[in-house]
Amino acid sequence: MLNYSGVTFQVRVTDYQEGFKWYKTLFNRDPDFIPHEDFAEWEIVKDTWLQVAKGEPVKGNGPMRLGVQDIYSERERLMKTLNMWMEEVQTREGVPAAWCSFSDPFGNLIGLFEELES
Repeated sequence: MLNYSGVTFQVRVTDYQEGFKWYKTLFNRDPDFIPHEDFAEWEIVKDTWLQVAKGEPVKGNGPMRLGVQDIYSERERLMKTLNMWMEEVQTREGVPAAWCSFSDPFGNLIGLFEELES
């Protein structure tokens, strides 16, 4: 049995400066680590990192969904601060979560989810 110690996800952006600013706004903070030019990392939750790197986005990836406390207010904040549209919040009977998806300006699929009372 393997004992994993963390997770990293990587998204690629064709315009690194624009992508850097977009993800900085998404997370509402500076990256935790910039190991070299055109590469930044945010620790989203303990030992779970998102890497933003200059390059061509991978088609068909994601969505990588971020857990939030209040999906409706976070959706509104992101639509306003990132000046973008996001799909409506989705729910399904029997599923104890709400979710919505969107794309970054480079086509990487991202989403939000909120755990609901079951």
